[in-house]
Amino acid sequence: MKIILANPRGFCAGVNMAIESLEQALRLWGAPLYVYHEIVHNRPIVERFRARGVVFVDELSEVPDGATVLYSAHGVSPAIRAEAKARNLRAVDATCPLVTKVHMEAVKFAKDGYTIVLIGHEGHDEVIGTMGEAPASMVLVEDAEDVAALDFPPGAKLAFLTQTTLSVDEARVVIDALRAKYPGVVGPNKDDICYATQNRQEAVRDLVPEADVVLVLGSRNSSNSQRLAELARATGRPAHLIDRAGELRDEWFGPGDTVLVTAGASAPEDHVQDCVDYLRTRFGAAVESRTVREEHVSFPLPRELRVLAPA
Repeated sequence: MKIILANPRGFCAGVNMAIESLEQALRLWGAPLYVYHEIVHNRPIVERFRARGVVFVDELSEVPDGATVLYSAHGVSPAIRAEAKARNLRAVDATCPLVTKVHMEAVKFAKDGYTIVLIGHEGHDEVIGTMGEAPASMVLVEDAEDVAALDFPPGAKLAFLTQTTLSVDEARVVIDALRAKYPGVVGPNKDDICYATQNRQEAVRDLVPEADVVLVLGSRNSSNSQRLAELARATGRPAHLIDRAGELRDEWFGPGDTVLVTAGASAPEDHVQDCVDYLRTRFGAAVESRTVREEHVSFPLPRELRVLAPA
């Protein structure tokens, strides 16, 4: 067996920042500490922090008055920020700056009188937060069929934005359908799909022709991890989305297979290495690391933590 270990994979700058924010908050204020939604969409990470006294909530009403709450990497709406302020919560904003960029674009387009078509997955935390920036000016579409169902008049003042963790190829299909139906639609100056999502998809796209089977480390509620598995399956390769090595099944593999291993942007590297170790032990796999693109991006901690961080 041969393992191709895809690079880049795993944590992106936004996830690193969010996790370090929660670590720093625990050092400063201890447990219990509250996080609005999962800090990142990864089950093992959430389980680790929960074991240390972090409480993940879906409603701010679950947070005691005056307590500390972190906003997840996926962002929150202005209504959540206002509620936290009204209840005297100490709020730490761990929103990924690339998500904040989309929020700011939504505010600007709405202020300029545009109706915004947001391309994304209904119910995703990021989509909920983005739509909260301009709820009266925004509609959500998931695919080209949703675009076909839109009934804006010709010449309507339209703009589009996208969720940051979409499949690049699928987003392009929806954007093309939108532009075909409404030629005057405008978009952001730069692509909303984040660099890490694009880079991990590029690595799979480039390396999957050499593979017999693909392993994607990531949780099922992780949009970017799901997209990696879908991208591999679209080439006809079997792809398995798993959180940890304990989910591996021997029947997925043949002794002479080439296995492409990658990880979504919120999947920890130790679980990747656990899978590599399993395949080495069980199938005598040799490992080859392949780098498709270098990443050198980092984001600072939220301002609320930077001012309190030890020198």
